[in-house]
Amino acid sequence: MQIMSPTTGPEAARRLLTFVNASPTPFHAVHEAIARLEKAGFSKVLENESWEDNIIPGGKYYFSRNQAALVAFTLPRNWKHGTGVSVVATHVDSPNLKVRPVSKKTKEGYLQVGVETYGGGIWHSWLDRDLSLAGRVVTAHSDGSFKSKLVKIDRPLLRIPTLAIHLDRNINENFKFNQETEFVPILSQVVTSQLNESSNDQEAQKASSVQNNHHSAMLSLLASELSVAPEEIHDFELSLFDTQPSVLGGLNSEFVFSPRLDNQYSSFCAVEALAQNATAPGFSSFEGNVNAIALFNHEEIGSVSSSGAESSLLPSLISRLSPTPSTLAQSISQSFLISADMGHAVHPNYTSKHEDNHKPSMNGGVVIKTNAKQKYTSDAVTTFITKQLIARKGGKVQEFEVRNDMACGSTVGPMLSKSGIKTVDVGAAMLSMHSCRETAGSHDVQHMIDLFVSLFENYAELENNLTVD
Repeated sequence: MQIMSPTTGPEAARRLLTFVNASPTPFHAVHEAIARLEKAGFSKVLENESWEDNIIPGGKYYFSRNQAALVAFTLPRNWKHGTGVSVVATHVDSPNLKVRPVSKKTKEGYLQVGVETYGGGIWHSWLDRDLSLAGRVVTAHSDGSFKSKLVKIDRPLLRIPTLAIHLDRNINENFKFNQETEFVPILSQVVTSQLNESSNDQEAQKASSVQNNHHSAMLSLLASELSVAPEEIHDFELSLFDTQPSVLGGLNSEFVFSPRLDNQYSSFCAVEALAQNATAPGFSSFEGNVNAIALFNHEEIGSVSSSGAESSLLPSLISRLSPTPSTLAQSISQSFLISADMGHAVHPNYTSKHEDNHKPSMNGGVVIKTNAKQKYTSDAVTTFITKQLIARKGGKVQEFEVRNDMACGSTVGPMLSKSGIKTVDVGAAMLSMHSCRETAGSHDVQHMIDLFVSLFENYAELENNLTVD
């Protein structure tokens, strides 16, 4: 067996590491995706603009919403109203800890930061981690304007320490903790200048001020990062993130050890596939479907937001490209959507958690996810199409279906399929889903990119040769 050196590994996986390390929040992931698309020649369009004079056949475009969701698409040279759309849909949010609107806490000589849990995280995996802050901050400017700026503090700031075993001898037998009272990060020890923070005159503060809601030391740090004065900070959305970087691991660099693989892994692959397709030599002569990606927010909490999969984002794109009832129906009938999320690899220590014939492995190829109760949207037709797309790139397919005695998770697929678009659910196999540190296969990055590129290149031809109705 040839052992790879620590500096080697699949090239696509190394690009994934760069993307995830730069993207501690959905805001950063969207920012990084836009940078990749603009490098590939995509132009920004705005939702509040008329598109009639701004988009043309052969064009490459993107738009974002609330800094947290992104749609990008390319138009074939023969584009007209009623053309089908080939879509890869993912989400960029992950379970994490969010700073509360009023976060200031002081206890037993420590400055602490109040946080709220977001999504269904494996919360004990966040204990004893080197954590920091990232997100977006609304700042004031001298001309009276306001702007939402991204911030990412690249050094350890916070920690949630576990209790020493000497103070709880049964901790290994029955480890539980209260997420409200025993899950509060420590920011620093109190110094004399911070003792009188709570004595600030509340009535003197404007309604838009957040100065009394958070430790002044934390606001000063944010201000320094953004090159503004602390009083110019008017609000923010901040999340905690693990400062340990994403890396390749395993004897042969076959693993990705990383936070947020669910679902920045699929999101990176979608962006990369569309950018590669849009810069391929034959792009200018391409005839077929509109090719698109949709990166949503808030999947981990149900997708019910203006930037989630249940929003108007994707329906708005399709209806603006086919604005009459007749052309819209034509477009939907010729469209195909891949709902790309991560899948559960069989765990060597918990093999009984998988149905005997449905045990995907990391680096075993794309996982097609099926559920009779339609928690996943795959059916015989969409699975057939997906296998055909994979075969054209020489890839491999794995099947996953949950055991009858276990609950099934869900994806953005079921809510997006309500429009009538043929939809399949796929993923890459991984371990430790929703942990602070997850594990996936480094070779599956290219497997996923290949599937998405194949969708963009080949779906229209496959659809023309398939009779269902």
